[in-house]
Amino acid sequence: MNISEITAKDNYTLYIKTEDGKTGLFDVKPYLESEAFAPLKDKAEFERIYNGNYFIEWDCGADLSADTIQSHWVIMHTDHAQQNVPADSANTPPLS
Repeated sequence: MNISEITAKDNYTLYIKTEDGKTGLFDVKPYLESEAFAPLKDKAEFERIYNGNYFIEWDCGADLSADTIQSHWVIMHTDHAQQNVPADSANTPPLS
């Protein structure tokens, strides 16, 4: 997964868009109790996020890999989901 866009949102969530058009939300709250992520409880610190394309990182040194994000995000939309499925495939009679 290659991250093309990331935005810090309310309630310690991240809006993420990938280069293949998928978008979703990732909840950072479960990580905030660990020592590395504790500084992110400060909203200003949480909002200073950097996109490394295959990871995201904050000034405090906390980071998340694209694999971790992909395992735990909630996908909102996929631009290419039905690209290979013919629109009328359910009504197409079998070939003889």
